[in-house]
Amino acid sequence: MADASGSPRTATATAMEDTLASVQRALALLHQLQCSVSAFQLPSQLVLLDRLNGLVTELGNMHSASQDCHIQIPLEVLNFIDEGRNPDEFTKHLLNGCVQQNQASKGKVDSFKALRKNLLEQVEEVFPDETEAYREIRSQSSVESRRATHTGNVLSNGDMKLKIEH
Repeated sequence: MADASGSPRTATATAMEDTLASVQRALALLHQLQCSVSAFQLPSQLVLLDRLNGLVTELGNMHSASQDCHIQIPLEVLNFIDEGRNPDEFTKHLLNGCVQQNQASKGKVDSFKALRKNLLEQVEEVFPDETEAYREIRSQSSVESRRATHTGNVLSNGDMKLKIEH
């Protein structure tokens, strides 16, 4: 089975759509039930019972449709909703926190780069020969690192693959 874009639909996606449709039908039935209850008169008792039975049936359908939906929702989101707040606000709050942490980390990295540059300048004034040797070692190390990257000996975390010979 494929969706409108032509890509195949997964069983989870189909189950999600079925569950969503069932929720919408249940909401419509609840609205009808609320209208029946608010305007209740004895002759409309059968209509009220039919709508109540329809809601119970739809809740059963919703339960069976949701069995194939496997979604993990963070407890914080549920607490946010329980407090009467919009879950989109939770996402916005979470993203803003990530941006702030990212900016703080970037500031720390920039500070360490500035410190390194400053220290290197001060060391160069006192020990110019040793500083030149250090820069040479660093450039050789950088070249070797690039070469190792191009040969595929670097793992995704930046570590080098070592070939152990016995």
